[in-house]
Amino acid sequence: MSTPSFHLFLPCPAGVESWLEAEVREILSADECLEGPKAFRGGVGLLGTLEAVMRLNLHSRLAQRVLVEVAIGEYYQEDDIYSLANTIDWSEWITPRQTLRVDTTAQHSPLHSLNFATLRVKDAVCDVMREVTGERPSVDTRWPDLPLQLHLTEQHATLYVDSSGEPLFKRGWREDKGDAPLKETLAAAMLAAAGWKGTPEAGGALHDPCCGSGTIVVEAATIACGIAPGIQRRFAFEKLKPFQALMPAWRAMKDEARAAEHAPAVPLFASDVAFRMVDFARRNAQRAGVEAYIQFNGGDALERPAPKLPDDLPGTLMLNPPYGERIEVRGKAGNRSNFEGGLSEERDAGDDFFPRLSAHWKRAYTQHPAGWTAWLLCPEMKLPSKMRLKESRRVPMWNGPIECRLFKFDLIAGSARKPSVESDGSR
Repeated sequence: MSTPSFHLFLPCPAGVESWLEAEVREILSADECLEGPKAFRGGVGLLGTLEAVMRLNLHSRLAQRVLVEVAIGEYYQEDDIYSLANTIDWSEWITPRQTLRVDTTAQHSPLHSLNFATLRVKDAVCDVMREVTGERPSVDTRWPDLPLQLHLTEQHATLYVDSSGEPLFKRGWREDKGDAPLKETLAAAMLAAAGWKGTPEAGGALHDPCCGSGTIVVEAATIACGIAPGIQRRFAFEKLKPFQALMPAWRAMKDEARAAEHAPAVPLFASDVAFRMVDFARRNAQRAGVEAYIQFNGGDALERPAPKLPDDLPGTLMLNPPYGERIEVRGKAGNRSNFEGGLSEERDAGDDFFPRLSAHWKRAYTQHPAGWTAWLLCPEMKLPSKMRLKESRRVPMWNGPIECRLFKFDLIAGSARKPSVESDGSR
């Protein structure tokens, strides 16, 4: 009996596609990934088995969801979408006692109402179920058993089963949140862009001096400890009929992941000017099972000394600092009384924060023999000139709706020298 295979699509933020493609190659075996993976704009596609669906949900740090394609076709009006959804025997996915929800996204769709397109998919599922079983399922917009995603382009409609349910950035450990929490998938993308893998050879020690509720450092700690990002949460596929015969394999997959966990090979540090946020970060780390491996401290990023490391161990600074669109600057740079004559505008605190930060880095981080590398996420494209540092790389990234760059600064003695910029066409 042949193993069923499906076209899978893993959406991700723009710019993350190449790292996600590499991640999928590392996660899946040749028996699970039958074709691909291949990066497309906005995600990665592949032909995979149901086992691949389970493994990707458990191990992917960069994907937003794992979508299983069930139908694709041309459409001109809403009735064409109904006909497309009506071709699927939905009784093979759920029972009438289970629930569904349909979400629709579109790019250049000619339809006037996406809500009506969504309704037509729901109608088709219910009509098929009534015809096959004599009963119809209910709609649950909060916790559906069968979450469906309809994606419309100008001419084509694609219908997916969302095997993840809740988006994959919800790892299951974050309960304490700050004012502007970073998504775990973006933290993972920042670490992937930096090539940080939690080893002395790939990034070395890690320090986030603006840790907030701890997203970056907790995500880094789970990488360093080999902890699967989905090990603490549930997924939609666990309630779907095609996966029921695979539940023993799913339990074995999770047992294998737990057996692979280990202590980190490098130290991790986190600090924040707000002691309340440090407490949040510590509690989140505790729930993630990595609190023992992270040294938490309070303190202003403009004053806190660099962590002490062995001479041969390099260090990585990874931070998503406060900026005007996201969160108010606090601490030394946010204190108006620190400046002669005060500040005339709120944004001046942020303008002052970055040059003070670079000056602190030059004092505190450039003397370490193995060197420190700083990676800083910010929407300010002229940030290097504000910091009076020359970046060695800039990577386009999106923090939700905010277009940012992840800037790399090599902190060496005499950091004002200008290394050549690695061009990626993102200027």
